[in-house]
Amino acid sequence: MIDRTLTAIRYITPFRQGGSVPALVEADDGELYVLKFHGAAQGRRALVAELIAGEIGRRLGLRVPELAFIHVEPNFGMSEAHPEIRDLLNASVGLNLGLRFLPESLEYNPLLTPPPEPDEAAAIVWFDAYVTNVDRTLRNVNMLLHRRELWLIDHGSALYFHHSRDWTEHPERALTPFALVKDHALLPFAGSVSDADRLLRPKLPAGSLAEVVALLPDAWLVDGAAPGELRAGYARWLSDRLAASDVFVGEAENARARRV
Repeated sequence: MIDRTLTAIRYITPFRQGGSVPALVEADDGELYVLKFHGAAQGRRALVAELIAGEIGRRLGLRVPELAFIHVEPNFGMSEAHPEIRDLLNASVGLNLGLRFLPESLEYNPLLTPPPEPDEAAAIVWFDAYVTNVDRTLRNVNMLLHRRELWLIDHGSALYFHHSRDWTEHPERALTPFALVKDHALLPFAGSVSDADRLLRPKLPAGSLAEVVALLPDAWLVDGAAPGELRAGYARWLSDRLAASDVFVGEAENARARRV
């Protein structure tokens, strides 16, 4: 559960991988965070996806860095020399999302040994299929090795259904299989995704999903409908997809069988 709202006090360095250009910052609690900006190209919907997916992952017992709301004040980071990054910071005044920085971490490489345990890999495959995370591939694994443990980062590309402006009018989209699971970086190491489904679904009761969606700030809910209506839409999508998990689990198991 996100229980802190902080203020960024020191801009340290940008991370130039990908298009959103997050930054390493220090907050007023003295800790370092990777800050995701609402003024980035993907906009506020990427922060919505980061929050929902990240908090669901934590409830499932997966390793996701702690999240915090972080305010950016006017003129923050004006020492940054790059004009496009200064423009990004100016466009992101207000509430943004930070992930606790994991120092001395390495990007996960599937060639490293030993591989992840089959149960852990299957749980991550299940999670990404559930939240339709398109960005856990060999091209962009979005996983870190921190103290020899696997941590999941960067979920802004999940929940891609909400990039359609009429998404609240199409609840049936929650029932899609997620064919892109075939490209998941951990699929070759995964055990039974069906077994993972039986273990993980009970960890997400309706009340837990409602708690996650309730965390979304009004300022990020910009699809034209009222914030309450949008929260209800996200909650319905998550609940409907979970209830029909056999659809995406079957797709994942078929993809896993083709890898054998």
